[in-house]
This record gives sequence, C-alpha cells and structure tokens, in this order.
Amino acid sequence: MLYDFIIIGGGIVGVSTAMHLCEHRPGAGILVLEKEAGLAHHQTGHNSGVIHAGIYYAPGSFKAELCRRGAIATKAFCAANAIPYEVPGKLVVATDAEEMARMDALYERAVANNVEVERIDAAELSRREPAIRGLGALLVPSTGIVSYREVTAAMGREVTAAGGTIRFGEKVVGLTETPDAVVVTTDKGEYRAARLVACAGLQADRIARLGAVPISCRILPFRGEYFRLPPARDALISHLIYPVPDPALPFLGIHLTRMIDGSVSVGPNAVLGMAREGYGKFAVDLRDLASTLTYTGFWGTLARYPGAALSEIAHSLSRARYLEACRKYCPELSLDDLLPMEAGIRAQAVLADGTLVHDFLFAETARMLHVLNAPSPAATSAIPIGALIADKVVGVERPLASV
Repeated sequence: MLYDFIIIGGGIVGVSTAMHLCEHRPGAGILVLEKEAGLAHHQTGHNSGVIHAGIYYAPGSFKAELCRRGAIATKAFCAANAIPYEVPGKLVVATDAEEMARMDALYERAVANNVEVERIDAAELSRREPAIRGLGALLVPSTGIVSYREVTAAMGREVTAAGGTIRFGEKVVGLTETPDAVVVTTDKGEYRAARLVACAGLQADRIARLGAVPISCRILPFRGEYFRLPPARDALISHLIYPVPDPALPFLGIHLTRMIDGSVSVGPNAVLGMAREGYGKFAVDLRDLASTLTYTGFWGTLARYPGAALSEIAHSLSRARYLEACRKYCPELSLDDLLPMEAGIRAQAVLADGTLVHDFLFAETARMLHVLNAPSPAATSAIPIGALIADKVVGVERPLASV
C-alpha cells in the first residue's frame, strides 16, 4: 500500500501533525509509526506539564507567537475533549537586586508579547504564597498545567477516528527516497508513502541520517532530574514558583510546579545524559555516550558554559546543593521534602561549534520533512506547530495569524 503521509514519532508534535494532516486531507492514507508500546513515552510524557504563557521569548519571534497561540489552543482542545487542566498561574520570584533588574526586563518582554503580567512586591508575594520569600515577583495568571500524555492520547484518537493508522512497536531502521515515494523500513516490515514527516525527538538526527539527509547538528540529551514533595506538603504552594532566569544560560532553573495530579515537583536541573532514553539515575547507553563525547559540538558547549555545567553537576551529585537552590525562594524546605521522581530527558540540537539551537530546526528533501529541533515550549505549542508542519507538507501557505 502507498500511504499519502507517514509520520515517524508518537510524541505530541508528531501526533499533532498527523491530526492536522487528517483535517487537510480527509480520507488520505496516514500512518504514524512509533517504536514504543504507546504514545508520548519520551519527552512528551516526561515534562512538567506546564502550559506556558510565553513570557521568556524574544518579542515578535516565532517561538513567542507559537507559545501564545499554543496556550490558547491547548486549553481549548482540553475543554473540547474533557481533559482535566488547571490555570493556577505562575510567580517568577526575584530574591536579590540583580534578579530584580532581570525581572524588570522580563516584565517588559512579557508586555511586548501580549502576555498578561503583573508586578507584585514582597508583601503581596508573602500574602499570596506564605512559604515563598523574595523581594518581588511577576504574576503570570494564564500559566496552566495539564497531562500532555492525555492531550497526545486524545489527538491520537482523533487521528484514528479520521481513518488514520497508528502502529506501535515498530522501530524505523531504514529510509530510502525515490523519485515517486519514500520507502520506510521498520524492524517489522516495509511501508511506502508519497510524503514523510519525521518528528523523532531524541532520535531526530539519526532518523535524518538514515534517509541520507545532510544535517548540521547532533542531538545531545540533557537530563532533567526532579524531586517531588511528600503528599502532606502538596498544599505548600498554590501557584507555580519559578526563579528569575539568567538570560546568559539556556535553562529556566529549578522551580516548584503543581502537577495536574495534585502533586508538586521540584526541578529540574540540567545535566548531560549518558543515554538518550535512559531515565534511571545511572543509565548509560554506550552508543549514545560515544555519540556525545566524539562530537566537537559537545566540547564547544562545555567551553561556552563551564560554570553552569559544574553547578548542574553539583546539583545532581548533592541533594543538599539541589535543596540550596530551592531554599533561595522557599526557605522552609528540608532534605526530607525531596522525594525521588523520574527524570526527563530533553533533546537539544547542537551545532558543531557548540551553539545550542534555541529555535525550531527543519531539514527537507523533495519528499521528506525532518523536525530536528522542537525546543521548549514545544508541548504548549504543539497544536500550531502541527498545523504549520502539515501546511508545509501539503504546500499550503498560510500566515501564522491564521493558524
């Protein structure tokens, strides 16, 4: 059988793309291939479940607009599909004079991005969150929480209801592009499609190379280690609590996040993962590790952020150091409050000179589109991202405002 479209990857971006292709081409043959036993097994199912408002991104940028539209679309999709979500809001807390200055700049950025935001002082912060201490904070009331596993599952149901097919447990081992089709070989069979979209996340660079697509990056796995508070402490906060980020660093810092199941997570840090899909504390995949250590981009990244790298490693090795970062804004936390929680792994595209790719990165051939980098907030933005990818694949040109 010749499919019209094959999508590799059952994460939220891949399934969103399939859902939008079903809308574009009713009755088309659409196949999603996922090597795991279900959807959302990796990045989608291991993130903190935040529906981001879009305050961090450069005004007018692609990421800022996608995030803002994605937040609206995600909430609407949840409401339409009876998926539980909440909107507790977020507090970005400044604990010293330097962070207060950064907070002011972040406020201006949020306003420029048309995100509702309010400055509050130390007294108001204490009133709203008695366990949190700071000189001031930004209140972002539209920040929400959800299970992106449930969102992806609902998208999958829409795909199959529209006549699409999702096959689990099929690992792609070969890609061949011919003038009239793409041949996809898995460990269980062979499929042909007129067009292929690869949304392979942590394996994105490898899937592209299977198809002989020239790319300029490699995926480095950054491991985010979380703790969770004891159930008796789940009422400690009512908002999501974030530190003011350092704009010189690529990550947002350790934060307290209310989860949709009522629990509170603490984290993440960001250390190099020794396995792209190994979530245990000491998980090692020799192929993945060799891929990282032999890549010039890894050493270039290390040279760019030596202090941050050492600090994150210290947080990983010492629960006391991790706690210290949290106690800057939540001084009543103790070591007994940091219970084990499964880690997440972020797929970070890195150029050969060590530059971290912060925006979306695609590689195209006549019949293939590979999503090489779908950075945070990809889960929040997945609905408009999927729409844009689907547009691109079918040749529809639409302005972002219409997505």
